[in-house]
Amino acid sequence: MPDYGRYCPVALGTEVLADRWTPLIIRELMMGSTRFNDIARCLPGLSRTLLTQRLRHLERKGVVELWPAPSGRGHEYRLTPAGKALQPVIIGLGQWAVEFLYDDLSVDDVDAITLTWWMQRQLALDELPAGRTVIELHHTRPERHTVWFVIEHGHASVCLQHPGSDPDVVIEAATPALAAVLQGTRRWADAVAAGDIAVHGPAPLVRAVPRWLLPSPFADDIARRTAMA
Repeated sequence: MPDYGRYCPVALGTEVLADRWTPLIIRELMMGSTRFNDIARCLPGLSRTLLTQRLRHLERKGVVELWPAPSGRGHEYRLTPAGKALQPVIIGLGQWAVEFLYDDLSVDDVDAITLTWWMQRQLALDELPAGRTVIELHHTRPERHTVWFVIEHGHASVCLQHPGSDPDVVIEAATPALAAVLQGTRRWADAVAAGDIAVHGPAPLVRAVPRWLLPSPFADDIARRTAMA
């Protein structure tokens, strides 16, 4: 078969995107992950060696570029204009999967720690109180894990060890229930009413928690598809 890869635009595009991990790396960059470790944490199953190779591939293709880290130590990965232009491609792929592979979606396929890292990048920082806020998150089942979000100076961090100060609010949740709410297949109020999510703390903060947790970019599509099922 003749090689027409330089003639067909689709064939040319697949040279950049056509493997399992590359679209997911671009998704992470779109969602705000810029440091190597942050990207790695959000993609369990991807080895650090392969992540390095894929990032270099995207650099060579003009999709990703290196920037000095604001801290002055190390560097960050950021999408170039060409990389940002891939956003409708990645979003479209996800929307297509919601529409035609809906029955294959499963909230049981995400573990507590990975969900926590995904939540960290989705926190609505402008909805949180001014100053330092500590959120304690207890994953109650299927496995028990306790983690903390520490938000200050407009930045959210995940702590796997106690951050040294009392939490402002405590969330207890079954991991699948929390994943379903963020995914769009379940309402926060329904999960609370069923006892799968509970929030403890001052009443104003308890009421505000749902506004702090931004849903998946596909939540509206998934909610619509769920209503049809």
